[in-house]
Amino acid sequence: MYLYPDEITKDLIDIIKSDNRICKYLDMPIQHINNSVLKRMRRNTTSEDMFRTIATLREELPGVHIRTSLMVGFPGETEEQFEELLEFVKKAELDSVGAFIYSNEALAWSSRLDSQIPENVKAERYSRLMVAQSHVVFQSNRDKVKKKQMYDVVIDRISPGNRNRVAVTGRYFGQCPEVDGQVIINDIRRLGKLPLVGQRYQVQMTDFDKYDLIGRIIA
Repeated sequence: MYLYPDEITKDLIDIIKSDNRICKYLDMPIQHINNSVLKRMRRNTTSEDMFRTIATLREELPGVHIRTSLMVGFPGETEEQFEELLEFVKKAELDSVGAFIYSNEALAWSSRLDSQIPENVKAERYSRLMVAQSHVVFQSNRDKVKKKQMYDVVIDRISPGNRNRVAVTGRYFGQCPEVDGQVIINDIRRLGKLPLVGQRYQVQMTDFDKYDLIGRIIA
């Protein structure tokens, strides 16, 4: 579900709570957390709004998976403002973060703004941001493995693997196709047969590899 922060209302949260057919997955494009940068971007929300929305979602929808997209290098972004964004990534511990570097578009009003950021500075900020998020993901995935977390996983692909084995991959509700990680299933012995693409299976998390989880089918 792709929603701007100001579109996430109490009524919407109540609908999600009341219908278990709706995945607790929200892609909320924040872009930045510094209020001055947000104002230059002509965004309708403030950092206070975003912190409040994230807290409400986590309180009202336990286990909700929050994804966002962030931009570095918007014209006029200072090192201090970037540091605020970096600290937000570390403290908010969002489940998934996609980041991109600002680039000028010919007809965009922002291309005419003063204080354009040098390309090398933008690249360096992007790198630091993604390193910070990788640490968040590492901790999150490690906790899932330590807790032996169980997820209902939809099988996406079954393909030949090494040593006459098959490679089975799928996704749980918190993994959007093509943008998030996946679940690599390396143990199907309890099932006693090959799983079927498109079917759901209960999978226990046993390990992880960067953004991907690794697990075994339980049922």
